[in-house]
Amino acid sequence: MAMRDTDVEIRGDSLAKKRILLGVSGGIAAVDTVRLARELRRHGAVVSVMMTHSAQKIISPLAIEWATQSPVITDWESDLTALEEVDGILIAPTTRDLMASYLHGLQHGPILMALSAARTRDCPVMMIPSMHADLANDPVTRELVDEVRHKGIEVHWGEEVEGKRKNPPHQEIVARFANYVNSRNGHGKSVVVTLGATRSPIDDIRFIQNTSSGSTGFAIADDLFRHGHDVTCVKGITSVATPIWLPLIIPADSPSEMLKELFALTNDNIEAWVHSAAVLDYVVENSAEGKLASQQGPLEVKLIESPKHILELTKKCQGSVRIGFKLETGIKQKELVRRALAQIEYSNMTAVVANRLEDINDSSKPRAYLVDRTGSDFMLPTIGDLCTAVRTLIERGN
Repeated sequence: MAMRDTDVEIRGDSLAKKRILLGVSGGIAAVDTVRLARELRRHGAVVSVMMTHSAQKIISPLAIEWATQSPVITDWESDLTALEEVDGILIAPTTRDLMASYLHGLQHGPILMALSAARTRDCPVMMIPSMHADLANDPVTRELVDEVRHKGIEVHWGEEVEGKRKNPPHQEIVARFANYVNSRNGHGKSVVVTLGATRSPIDDIRFIQNTSSGSTGFAIADDLFRHGHDVTCVKGITSVATPIWLPLIIPADSPSEMLKELFALTNDNIEAWVHSAAVLDYVVENSAEGKLASQQGPLEVKLIESPKHILELTKKCQGSVRIGFKLETGIKQKELVRRALAQIEYSNMTAVVANRLEDINDSSKPRAYLVDRTGSDFMLPTIGDLCTAVRTLIERGN
């Protein structure tokens, strides 16, 4: 079926069926509202919009209605049923005037009425201030922001660019908003995700490294974050963009550095471990200092076995959900599942995500298989299915 102009491509379910009220106040950043509204919809939100009179001078309500496929509330004569049942409120952009009006109980517009109702219903609210840097740095603005936060509202600033505190990218806003809304249900888990490739130096210039872009690990971490979990990433070498909204990313390029960081994290009551990093099975025994001279004939490099992270962490992670990854090539699916089950039994894992190198870039083949302790295997057709399966295991617990 052809996609209509008003449709969006669903990219996640972190806001699925949640009724989100998007408030748009004055400021030139209101021009980003169409992109922001459509990004909310891409993650499942049902979006209603309220606009101040100042915002309507910057962007037409007709454009916003097209982006949300719902009527836009512009004044008291509009249909205000959107105030009745709301799962979250996002005000972007937020002006200083709107923050001050909210704190002083003013009611000159539907957005302020919605914020008052949210306060009495304990509805999550996030504000995205946008203004010139000199206004943002005014001590009065800082006092207003502190008071708004004291009222339980999440405030997130964008970076200062060209003398202005601009809206963050719409993808970042929606990711942070989804995390904020979902983390309030009290079901969030502390999760460590390893991702990317690791390397072992031959000398100060050369190294051996396995293949991994980090895209699968980042996808899992992003999905968990958006669903309200507390995510720490231990990152090797990656070739894809790092989601800037992930709260803690610890770089660890070599297998030994990564294992050291993981051991340190075992002291933090981690409830789930996702080992998606490609950890070298063999590392260089003795790396040379400086640079080995070239054109000196054959070079022999001795490789020794590297410790298996999931095995080394077994005793430290008892009681936690532990999900491993296994990449094979040139074998049939039945053998793939058998090897994944052997890894589960050997390292006391909760489950293993198993795939074949030749299937990864073949859209006609499953992205992976999830194998659990019983030996049952579940086909995961897409990366989205993989993320959902991992999250379901983590939320279910060990």
